[in-house]
Amino acid sequence: MPRAANDVMQSILFSAVLEGIAALKRASGGLPNQLLRDVQAIHPNVTFADLPKELQDQLAESTRAAFTQLLKEGYAVGPRQQMQATRPMDRVPERPRHGTGAPDRRGPPRGPRRPQGDRGPNDRGPGGPGRGPGGGPGGGRPRKPKGKPRLG
Repeated sequence: MPRAANDVMQSILFSAVLEGIAALKRASGGLPNQLLRDVQAIHPNVTFADLPKELQDQLAESTRAAFTQLLKEGYAVGPRQQMQATRPMDRVPERPRHGTGAPDRRGPPRGPRRPQGDRGPNDRGPGGPGRGPGGGPGGGRPRKPKGKPRLG
């Protein structure tokens, strides 16, 4: 049974991390202080060229191994345009789109169709049911002030 892409990628990344840590240990020459400096030199903006040579070599090897593993597991790897142009043959054929001449399986519409300008009993305007003629909050006729009128 083929493994899920998630499982394959997790396995690839786990191996790459372990191999990268081993490469950092080799680069430090067994000196704990040098290993600590190499690890602390890795930050979000580090470039590939700033990494120790052993780690660069290991990253290149891990990348090649990752592609090989994906291909071995049966996953297609390639440029986007090339992969989109060649669809797998075992896909379910796409259904015809509406308006392509194929019969509509939904059946006839239910109920009478209303003319475009006709509104139902609950539709009172642009704001929908229950709204005043202005549509939104505060629309419609202004309220009468409460209390005694103020003279100015």
